[in-house]
Amino acid sequence: MTDERPDPASTAGSRPAPLGTGRREPTAVDAVAERWFARAMELDPARAAVHGLPGHGTGYRDFGPEGLEARTEAVRRTLAELAHANPADDVDRVTAHALRERLGLELDLHEAGLRGGEVNNISSPVQEIREIFDDLPKRTAEDWAQIAGRLRAVPTAVDSYVRGLRHARSRGRSASAAQLRNAAAQCTGYAARHGFFAELARSPRVPEALRQEVAEAAEAARQAYRGLAAVLGGELAADAPRTDAVGPEVYALRLQEFLGAALDPASVYAWGVEQLRTIVAEQERLAHRIAPGATVAQAVAALNADPARQLHGTEALQAWMQDLSDAAVDALAGTHFELTGPMRRLECRIAPTRDGGIWYSMPSADFSRPGRMWWSVPEGTETFTTWEETTTVYHEGVPGHHLQFSTALANSGELNRWRRMGVWVSGHGEGWALYAERLMDELGHLQDPGDRMGMLDSQRLRAARVVFDVGFHCGYRVPAELGDALGGARAGEVWSPGDGWRFLRSNIVMADPKLRFEWMRYMGWPGQAPSYKVGQQLWEQAREAARAAAGREFRLKDFHTRALRIGSVGLDTLRYALDL
Repeated sequence: MTDERPDPASTAGSRPAPLGTGRREPTAVDAVAERWFARAMELDPARAAVHGLPGHGTGYRDFGPEGLEARTEAVRRTLAELAHANPADDVDRVTAHALRERLGLELDLHEAGLRGGEVNNISSPVQEIREIFDDLPKRTAEDWAQIAGRLRAVPTAVDSYVRGLRHARSRGRSASAAQLRNAAAQCTGYAARHGFFAELARSPRVPEALRQEVAEAAEAARQAYRGLAAVLGGELAADAPRTDAVGPEVYALRLQEFLGAALDPASVYAWGVEQLRTIVAEQERLAHRIAPGATVAQAVAALNADPARQLHGTEALQAWMQDLSDAAVDALAGTHFELTGPMRRLECRIAPTRDGGIWYSMPSADFSRPGRMWWSVPEGTETFTTWEETTTVYHEGVPGHHLQFSTALANSGELNRWRRMGVWVSGHGEGWALYAERLMDELGHLQDPGDRMGMLDSQRLRAARVVFDVGFHCGYRVPAELGDALGGARAGEVWSPGDGWRFLRSNIVMADPKLRFEWMRYMGWPGQAPSYKVGQQLWEQAREAARAAAGREFRLKDFHTRALRIGSVGLDTLRYALDL
């Protein structure tokens, strides 16, 4: 990454046409992708509801072995169809490349026995079944009738999930006892008398005529989650593995799944160690600006103690998030990025759960439901620091995930529905969002040293979890060269959960409840956490390759527009597309 400031006034010889003005006739390759997207939505009606696609009912995907086989058969059929479809243009060539990469890897994972039966604290059916309700519309009686129908479908979805978990266990694969018990605790929280399902039924927005129906359906969902908690924390946890580590062979596949690029875990591990050392040195230099002679920890303490950098209560947090997001949209639209019409609308919300996660949910296909940033505030957390979280708003909103998703979604004249809505690759998406954090510094939006320290803290978090995630799952040794940054992790020893906890606490400025969520996440979702920092590096490499090719004609806005219009593809596909 260079220290050069991007020049928005520089010009390029060929600029993208304004978003939404391009039109192309659908092709044979588009037809294959559209059929795959339609079949995927049939198999996952809850996902169709998130996209705002009508006609799919109020059910869920089948989480059991039968559902897994149905999807695998659809994958095989799509790849066979794609083999006979000739690309008509570069858009087709990218679609074909992306489909082959995504679906081919899905088959590899299936054949390795790595599909189905997932349990973790952030991205498994435990959360998926519940999270659908966050994005369902709640304005009209018809909306609430749909919610009641979805609530009634929860017990069937949970039953199929339990079948899938037992099937995975019969084939020798299970999450660890710690992950299972942690997920059971989440289920218990959702099913509590004042938990998610009960509070949904008590919403004052429920029409009086539907109140009993919604309450009965919510009670059925609540009882289903109580049963799921018992299965996870009892039957399955009793004889589950005691470690989450998956080993280097499985980890390489998982890393490829989240990156869309095949990398050697050992090389990624060594790179992560060096990245962490570089970021720590950068923080140490900045700490002296915040408080002369201060260490990073002392500078952070000074920032935390500054009343001007504190927010109290979730209402203040939500209002601050929204104001900062709106200001970013106003400052960047039309100058550095293409943000037009409904793309400019982003809602910042406090999530109805207490898990500790922060995430973005994309707009509906027609933008009638806007993109949303969600913050799930842990129980008891009432004070928030703006210096730490400014970069988070940029990550989830603009120029991060919201810009990324809405640009692809608005490109309906060029991209088929699968390219716009049906594909998401973490290394591309999270890599972009982390790239966007650094970019905001380059564009002059992090002049305040506290806000810049927050961005570097975010970068340090992502580098530290490359080290722990790869090292723990692959059984590598704790790197002695990190010195004081190890924070008590045992240099030279194979990574253990305890080493990971001490190491993360030393490198991440985060309250213990939220950090515990992150620590459990890394151990239960191998390969995903490194996709942020590795993805950022690949985005930076793509930009510098484009700069070198264009020379004096390079224009940063045009690079971003062209790259984001491609959609969320694997990083190998992104490189392929940008070279066409």
